[in-house]
Amino acid sequence: MDTRVLIAGAGPTGLTLAIELARRDVAVRIIDKAETFFVGSRGDGMQPRTLEVFEDLGVLDAVLAQGAAPVPMQIHVGGRVVDERMMFDLVEPTPEKPYPTGWFLGQSQTEGILRDRLAEFGVHVELATALTGFEQDDEGVTATLSTGETVRAGYLVGADGGKSFVRKALGIAFEGTTDESIRMLLGDVHAEGLDRAYGHWFGDAENPMRGMMFSPLPGTPWFQFGSALGDGDLEAETALPAVQARLDALSGGGITLSDLAWSTVWRPNVRLAARFRDGRVFLAGDSAHVHPPTGGQGLNTGVQDAYNLGWKLADGSPELLDSYEAERRTVAARVLGVSTGLMQKYVDGDDDAHHRGEETQQLDISYRGGPLSPSGEGALRPGDRAPDSPLVAADGTRVRLFELFRGPHATRLVFGDGPSEGVRILPAGSVPEPGALVDEGGFAYAAYDVKPGAEVLVRPDGYVWSIA
Repeated sequence: MDTRVLIAGAGPTGLTLAIELARRDVAVRIIDKAETFFVGSRGDGMQPRTLEVFEDLGVLDAVLAQGAAPVPMQIHVGGRVVDERMMFDLVEPTPEKPYPTGWFLGQSQTEGILRDRLAEFGVHVELATALTGFEQDDEGVTATLSTGETVRAGYLVGADGGKSFVRKALGIAFEGTTDESIRMLLGDVHAEGLDRAYGHWFGDAENPMRGMMFSPLPGTPWFQFGSALGDGDLEAETALPAVQARLDALSGGGITLSDLAWSTVWRPNVRLAARFRDGRVFLAGDSAHVHPPTGGQGLNTGVQDAYNLGWKLADGSPELLDSYEAERRTVAARVLGVSTGLMQKYVDGDDDAHHRGEETQQLDISYRGGPLSPSGEGALRPGDRAPDSPLVAADGTRVRLFELFRGPHATRLVFGDGPSEGVRILPAGSVPEPGALVDEGGFAYAAYDVKPGAEVLVRPDGYVWSIA
C-alpha cells in the first residue's frame, strides 16, 4: 500500500479524519482539487459537542482564542432598533457539560487551525490534486489522481462535498429535494456603520421577520450576511451593488458595504446519501448529507462523522467498520430534520426563527440501539455521550474525565470498590490509593448513575461502549 487511507477533500471533515488517523500513526494522505485554500465563513457556528471533539483533538484553545461567543442580535425595523435578542441561550458550564453554548469562527479559520494541527503529525494537504477515478478489490483501492499519480490505499474516504465525485462514481443515490421556490443570498462583506458587538437583523416594515441578517465574523473585518430572495436575476443578486441596494431598502441607508469576499445564491438542496459505505470506500460530511445553513448543523455533523470513523478505520475490524453507516446515517437523518425545520421557520417569518435551542447543540446525540450498543437501562446507556466530571488525585491534583479520555484510546472507568484495572473513581470523602481518583462532590456518580463497583467502558470517540 502507498497509504492506509486516502482522503478526498480537505474541508473540516477531511481534516478531522486525517488528524484522527495521523495521531494513531496510521498512514494517511489528504488531497483537494482546489488550487488554493478557501477564504470565507461558510460554516461559522460550532456546536457544544464539536467543541468537546476539538478539545480531544488538541485544537480547542486555538478555536476559542480566534473565535467568539454568541453576541446579541439587534432587530432593526424602519431604520431604528426595536428589539434585542439572543440566538443562543447563554448557559453556565456544569461538571457534565463544560461547553454548553455554541461558538463562532469562520470556516476558513477553523480549517487553518486543523491544518496546523495535522502538520504537527507531518501530514499536509495536497492542493491541486483531484481524484479522477478509482477501483476497489478485496485488498484495497487503486485511485488515479489529476497529477497522473496512481495511489494504492487500504481505504478511500470521500469528504469531497455535496457534489462528491466519490459518491457519484459509486452510483449512490443522494436522496432528497432541491426547492427552487426558496433561495437565500449568502456571503461575507465589510459593513462600515455596523456595530460589531452585535449581530443585526434588518426586517421589512410589513413583516419584520423577513429581511437581511449580518453577523460579525471573529478575527476578521467581515460580516456574514444572509437574506431570503424573491424572483429576479440570480447573477445580479450576488453582486455588491445589488447587496447594497437590498440593505438600503431595509435599513434606510447609513451603512456602506465593501470588499465582498464571496457570495452565492443558495437553494434548499437537502439530501442524504442512501449509503455511507461501499466496500472499502466511505462517505463523510457533505458528500453524505447536505443541510440548510440554518441551525449550524452541516460542519458540525461532518466533523463528528470523521470523529466516529477515524478510530474505526485505524482498528480495521469488520464489526467497527460496519457500525459507521448504522450510527452516523441515523444521526444525519435526525439532524437534517432539525435544520430543515429551522429553515422553514425562517422562510415563514416565524418569530422564533432566530432562536437556537438544545436540539441544535448535538450533546443529545446517541447511538443507543446501534450495532455497538444494542441494549441498556438507566438514564445513561451504552451509545450515549460520556459526561465530563471533575476529579481529585491522591496528591490533590485536580483532573477532569475529559482529560482522561483525551487521546486515541478507550477508557475503562471503575467506580469505587471494583477491580483495580482501569481508572478507579472513589466517592467524595474517600481516602484514595495511589493512582486512584476521588470524585469531587459526587459529580461523577450522579452523571453516570452507577453503584460502587460499576465499570463503564468509554469509546475513543467519547461515547459509552458498555456499563457493567
